Amino acid sequence: MGKQFFGTDGIRGRTNQGAMTAAMAMKVGQAAGTRFLRGTHRHRVVIGKDTRLSGYMLENAMVAGFTSVGMDVVLLGPMPTPAVALLTRELRADVGVMISASHNPYEDNGIKLFGPDGFKLSDEDELAIEAMLGQDLDLAASAEIGRARRIDDARGRYIHAVKASLPSTVRLDGLKIAVDCANGAAYQVAPSAFWELGAEIVAVGVNPNGKNINERCGSTHVELLQETVVSSGADIGIALDGDADRLIVVDEKGKTVDGDQIMALIGSQFAAQGILRGGGVVATVMSNLGLERYLNGLGLNLERTAVGDRHVLERMRSGGYNVGGEQSGHMILLDHATTGDGTVAALQVISALVQSGKRASELLHLFDPVPQLLRNVRFSGGKPLEAGSVKAVIADAEASLVGRGRLVIRPSGTEPVIRVMAEGDDASEVEAVVASICDAVAEVAA
Repeated sequence: MGKQFFGTDGIRGRTNQGAMTAAMAMKVGQAAGTRFLRGTHRHRVVIGKDTRLSGYMLENAMVAGFTSVGMDVVLLGPMPTPAVALLTRELRADVGVMISASHNPYEDNGIKLFGPDGFKLSDEDELAIEAMLGQDLDLAASAEIGRARRIDDARGRYIHAVKASLPSTVRLDGLKIAVDCANGAAYQVAPSAFWELGAEIVAVGVNPNGKNINERCGSTHVELLQETVVSSGADIGIALDGDADRLIVVDEKGKTVDGDQIMALIGSQFAAQGILRGGGVVATVMSNLGLERYLNGLGLNLERTAVGDRHVLERMRSGGYNVGGEQSGHMILLDHATTGDGTVAALQVISALVQSGKRASELLHLFDPVPQLLRNVRFSGGKPLEAGSVKAVIADAEASLVGRGRLVIRPSGTEPVIRVMAEGDDASEVEAVVASICDAVAEVAA
């Protein structure tokens, strides 16, 4: 049985509509609380959020849900997703909640759940919680209703953990860093962590007003950071998204560096230090062929998964890897965090910059990406990829790219579009292949 509400990254949608109402948030709190009422100890949930206007509404609703089934609530306020995962473990909580829609606009919001180990919930747990959303659940007796409190030192705890991901001998003195926090959850902690390590900080995207999260800033809109890096003479730029689990870097020339180059750097650095586990790096099918060739040249492998950091993390855990991520910027370093952490990944990049003595443009260009093209084809219904005419065109395309490129075609998990991606050494061939497939899909989808 498939999930109705949980996607690849929790529950997400437009606020005050569908699954993202206060009533649903309260029900999710009751269901998740009931699921994790295990043992006889006093149960606890940690709740963090980003800076969206709707975060207040959903936070209060979830507090009502959790306390009504007998769970105590610890409120963190605006904090990055990885901070919630960390503090769930540190505070010995039974469950953690992050209220965020990541890189989406402020009108959207979402609910991410973590187990007591700080990892995102299993399919089994999510299915069990979904099943309870339509049931009348047992509420706590009057004397057993939970309490809620805010803790004041959450930011300090997370900043300490972030800094501890680097050797104590590493300092950032003399380095100018431009940081774009997307007016999101890391607007206080990320600049503070870099500053405490000695860097000079130029911060943008640090004035949230509830409606400007990810608005023309952050990892999905890097133009602001590019301009800031060049105009301020910064050595490097760091762009996070709304909940700070994603990282995009800008070099001193204003050029964007995506997740593939970041994985190449961290993977090769860890290998040189003898601390890379699994014999390589885990990435998704969307990572560039150039990354795979670069790692292979070092005697390392690139393990590919389906799109989504959840799939990357599952493969990392099952295969014993400690470095993984996505081209889009999710970076998972299991030695330091149980989920993607843009700030921790940024520190690994900056540390390598300091120790190498190179400029960011030299350090972060480890391979030449092969030409890659991604296009989306919208459809109104049905299953275009099952049409015989589409299958034939795809088969021809795959045959033409054998040994010289790759083809990835998949339905979006969030909107009615087919994503068509091809890459190869010949840019004109890549463009022709993508165009032929898109035309075939569009013809049957019309």
